[in-house]
Amino acid sequence: MSFLLTGIETERILFREIQVSDTPEWIQFFEDPASFRYWKEERTNPELECTRWYEKQLWRYQNNRGGMNALIEKTSGKLIGHAGLVVQTVDGITELEIAYSLMPAFRGRGFASEAAQQCKITAFENQWAPSLISIISVTNSPSIQVAIRNGMTSDTKTMYNSNEVFIFRITQETYLSQQ
Repeated sequence: MSFLLTGIETERILFREIQVSDTPEWIQFFEDPASFRYWKEERTNPELECTRWYEKQLWRYQNNRGGMNALIEKTSGKLIGHAGLVVQTVDGITELEIAYSLMPAFRGRGFASEAAQQCKITAFENQWAPSLISIISVTNSPSIQVAIRNGMTSDTKTMYNSNEVFIFRITQETYLSQQ
C-alpha cells in the first residue's frame, strides 16, 4: 500500500488506516447536508454512500492508489475525519492529491489544515511526487483557505465529476523554499 500515513502523528492527530468498523461513526458525515453543500453529486442513502466510500478507499489501498487515513483525535480517541494522499486523474493528468474530510463536530478547529500539512510534509519528505494538488469546488471557501494555509496556490480552474473546481498546487521546490 503506497502513499499512506499510517502511524504518523501531529500535535493533535494520529493517522491510521481506515477500518470498516469505523462505518457507524463515519456515517454522520454522509447524514450531514453541510458535508456536500459545495459538491454536486446525487445523494441517495447515507448508509449506502458510506459503505461505497469505504469500499473505494479499501480498493485504493489494494491497488496502490493512495487513500484516506482515519484521523483520530489523540486526546479523545475519537474519529474526527479522514485525510490522505490520493492518486487522481484530472484533465487526463494523473497526480497525487491532498484530500481531507472532517466530521461535522470537528470542522472549523484547524484539524483539516493540520492533517493537510502533514500529508504535504510526508509526501515531499518521501519524494512521492514533484508536486501535489488539492481539488476544491470553486464555492468551497473553507477548503480553499486550508489549501492556502498549506502553501498551495490556485493553478487552474476546470470541471471534475460535474463540478467546477480549482486545482490548488504546491511543488516540492516551493515547499523547500518555504522551509
